[in-house]
Amino acid sequence: MALDNNPYYLKALEYIENTDLATLENGKHFIDGDNLFVNIVDSNMKTPEQARLEVHDNYIDIQIPLDKEESFGVKPRSECKEADGEFNTEKDILFFKDKDWTTVTVKVGEAITFEPHTAHAPLIGEGTIHKAIFKVKVA
Repeated sequence: MALDNNPYYLKALEYIENTDLATLENGKHFIDGDNLFVNIVDSNMKTPEQARLEVHDNYIDIQIPLDKEESFGVKPRSECKEADGEFNTEKDILFFKDKDWTTVTVKVGEAITFEPHTAHAPLIGEGTIHKAIFKVKVA
């Protein structure tokens, strides 16, 4: 999947470049209906043992920590072996119990993108984090 051919992804990058995300109120902000929106959230962070890999079929995630760095477990979806339940089509999410991932740390204001072929375990760290989660429809 070529992200540069996805009009919603390109629109998300433009929005990120032209918007002070830290000034947005918590909640869902629609940019292009269900094709592109951002959730501004405050979430409790987790230990690596508590974190779970997740994948999505219909959306690409762009995640941006807004007030502290955040670590993510990352693993190719094709290598995930132990599903934790069934795929939830309504929420477009499937979790995995696998823990043998690579850890990537993202600094404040940096973006990390997860396509459907990449499993990711977000929110690894301590305390609470204020972050932006863009949901970009697969085109």
